[in-house]
Amino acid sequence: MATRHREDAVLEAKKSKVKPPPMFKVLLLNDDYTPMDFVVAVLQKFFALSREKATQIMLKVHREGIGVCGVYPKDVAATKVEQVKSYAKQHQHPLQCVMEEN
Repeated sequence: MATRHREDAVLEAKKSKVKPPPMFKVLLLNDDYTPMDFVVAVLQKFFALSREKATQIMLKVHREGIGVCGVYPKDVAATKVEQVKSYAKQHQHPLQCVMEEN
């Protein structure tokens, strides 16, 4: 009987494991107006990317219409989206940044 109790305890411990929070991709969307250099600067400034990596992502956005800047917990992703949109607006560029669950 004692063995049964231990198995229940182990099962209970496995069930109560907290699953990690959902992660969100932050994406840049292509437009015909935002200069490529500005996009590279945004990627470096808000996503701490090297110039080379930022350029690769910018070219992906340019060619495919969308590119992933990074993957973050929901609150961090939302903050980055707002920072990018606000920065683009300040500089009068229509650059769009969105997030989606990974």
